[in-house]
Amino acid sequence: MGRVGEIGTIFRKEMLEVGRDRKTLIFMILLPVVLIPLLLQVTMSIMGDAQREASAKVLVYAVSGAEGLAELAGPGFRRESVDGGEGAAVAAVAEGRLDFALEVKPEVDGRREVLLHYDNASLTSKVRERVEDAFGEMSDRIRGERLVGLGVVGKARQDALLRPIAVVPSGVASMREVIGEQVGSTLPFILIVFCFLGAMYPAIDLAAGEKERGTLQTLLLVPVARWRLVVGKLLVVFVTGVVAAVLSLVGLGVWLGLQSGQLEGALGEVLGAIGVVDLSLIGAMLVPTSLIFASLLLGISIYAKSFKEAQSYIAPLNMLVMVPAFMATLPGVELDLATAWIPVTNVALAVKDLVKGTMETELLVIVFASSMLVGAALLWVSTWWFSRESVVFRR
Repeated sequence: MGRVGEIGTIFRKEMLEVGRDRKTLIFMILLPVVLIPLLLQVTMSIMGDAQREASAKVLVYAVSGAEGLAELAGPGFRRESVDGGEGAAVAAVAEGRLDFALEVKPEVDGRREVLLHYDNASLTSKVRERVEDAFGEMSDRIRGERLVGLGVVGKARQDALLRPIAVVPSGVASMREVIGEQVGSTLPFILIVFCFLGAMYPAIDLAAGEKERGTLQTLLLVPVARWRLVVGKLLVVFVTGVVAAVLSLVGLGVWLGLQSGQLEGALGEVLGAIGVVDLSLIGAMLVPTSLIFASLLLGISIYAKSFKEAQSYIAPLNMLVMVPAFMATLPGVELDLATAWIPVTNVALAVKDLVKGTMETELLVIVFASSMLVGAALLWVSTWWFSRESVVFRR
């Protein structure tokens, strides 16, 4: 039997063992296919409900200070009286009894300043936006009345008088790039996590687990070179990581296909623009990432004396894996000739650019090649590690 045949036999044997493990099947198949669409659906639903609730909520407020301020326009506001003046109103806002409080300053030279006290810690609050819109309408109305009193009639003449120069912004980035910058910063976390989790349990079981069960010693009696045993085992770990990552993409693709027509506005347009080619390239980026994780996890598992010890070594690695992916979300960190060589970070940045639709072919090739080189180096380390008797039979 040739080298390929021996590696294939080991691969089939180990793959059969992995297929019998429920934990591996859950992390490799069930969670990626079900959890990603579920998380996205729940997140979109919660965000949508929060936005609609914040926009429709009747805002309760109080006013203190100078008199003469007109009531806020629209049915979305309700004014209440608070005894104790400005301090009591601000305290009521902090306690949640009021949505906001207005402190009106005396009018000076025809201009009145209004301080808005509100809870600025809430991410879903639309208090400031709605109050500013209401006062903007009020200010426009008062300004128009004053200009008419001065003989300046007509909105065009009034605007020309107040703003002789108007800057009209025109962004060159597409809506896909704008929204993809935010969505593409989160997506790599999900994919990298599932890629890591999909490879974790098979890696622990195929080395540390076999040590604990005593089956690894039996396997070493087979007249097969050590490096072929490692390659056969690593292929299993690699495949489970790739399968988990690909299935997470499948779950994402199915969700996009079902929801792109229902999502409103620019977000629906952007998500609908992410096609099969983009998802395929994202999947290709995860292949070398899976190789890196498989080699690293298998090396740790070979060193560990038991399943539990391997878990204790790998647990901190969960956080370490997220650090390079987190770097891709930092302001100013973009995919270039330097970052394209940083393991995991380069993949996260590449995924973000693929979502944005701004991926450069040259950088994509560098990311893939550099990640494959790192994975191959870690594979060599695992093979060398497995050849040392003091490591395999560590007491």
